[in-house]
Amino acid sequence: MCELLGMSANVPTDICFSFTGFLNRGGGTGPHRDGWGIAFYEEGGYRDFRDPHPSVRSPIARLICDYPIKSHIVISHIRQANVGKVTLANTHPFTREMWGRPWCYAHNGQLSGWEALPLSFYRPVGSTDSEHAFCWLMGELRQRFPDPVDDCQRLWQTVHSLCERLRSLGVFNLLLADGQYLYTYCSTKLAHITRKAPFGEANLSDAEVLVNFAEHTTPNDVVSVVATEPLTDNESWVRMLPGELLVWHDGHIVARYLAPDAEVVSS
Repeated sequence: MCELLGMSANVPTDICFSFTGFLNRGGGTGPHRDGWGIAFYEEGGYRDFRDPHPSVRSPIARLICDYPIKSHIVISHIRQANVGKVTLANTHPFTREMWGRPWCYAHNGQLSGWEALPLSFYRPVGSTDSEHAFCWLMGELRQRFPDPVDDCQRLWQTVHSLCERLRSLGVFNLLLADGQYLYTYCSTKLAHITRKAPFGEANLSDAEVLVNFAEHTTPNDVVSVVATEPLTDNESWVRMLPGELLVWHDGHIVARYLAPDAEVVSS
């Protein structure tokens, strides 16, 4: 299986700390050595870096750690190939345009019967179940919403129902973004943490790095990180439920959708 990393923040923020731990799982502390990628939304623009080599030994990955790109939304992925060869074309995250926006997507899991998902407008470049599912998902959204919608709730509910359809085919953990919102959908494993004032220290599980965020933030900053597995060992992460979709904006959860059979335990 692959692993996912996402970020939503209310101010332009770099992801160097989290990414330092994450990249070590790509062939170092973890087996995900079949490529990696990361995408940033910045001031209305978009850029990504992808590499079919292990992130732990990638000069490009090291560059990201040393080059603090400031972004409101970040999506990253490290790959352990199960469908499709280890090539650049099969390396996440994938991107497609809709409504004049770049939509970015990364998937963790494996699907059965994915070849039968009918494709309309979008076609895959590589040969993975992940990219095929993305093209299907985007095609379904484009057919139902040919133009940008004012009713965000209807769009978000549709994203959730499409994710539920894909979950019925196997393991489907997803990160999706359109430059305004970050969508995180859990099939089996996703956890999140929101850091805001009063900020404290965070210690990476996969690297010897300790940061006191109080030294690098303002009292108004809100930064949320989502990962397949918690990246720090001294903070309390919240694990998502199977079938749960969270919609993030500026570091905050603005919508939550659950599977009909979800068991919610009150704290």
